[in-house]
Amino acid sequence: MAQAILLSDVDGLGSAGDAIDVSPGYLRNFLVPRKLAQPATSAALEEAQRRRQAAEKAAREALERAGETAALLSKTVLTISHRAGEDGKLFGSVTGKDIADAIAEARGLRIDRKRVRLDDPIREIGTYMVEIEIAGGATASVKTIVAEQK
Repeated sequence: MAQAILLSDVDGLGSAGDAIDVSPGYLRNFLVPRKLAQPATSAALEEAQRRRQAAEKAAREALERAGETAALLSKTVLTISHRAGEDGKLFGSVTGKDIADAIAEARGLRIDRKRVRLDDPIREIGTYMVEIEIAGGATASVKTIVAEQK
């Protein structure tokens, strides 16, 4: 058996950075030509360990940033003015794009409109709690006030 370090995820073998035992022919004829793995040497094992540690550190930092962003957004109150009729029904609707634009204007954060969780567009004047999905699985509830435009 030959030892190899996976450079990318391979179904049935492992994930990137794992040291695995495979037959020499499989390593030489399949994994290496497709740049899926490299032969395991002491230097390659150390490099794989450094890469794994750097990836874990980057993931932890991204999770911390996502938590900070969620905390900031939870404290945010958005006011969106929209034309409405006398009965409180909006002419048009407030969509995820409108909310993402309001967040960008209020806090300077760029949020993808697809990460704004609205079951249906907002069509009436009122106060709504809107869920915003942030990277890393964190979510924030943003209080959104839809007011009549004067």
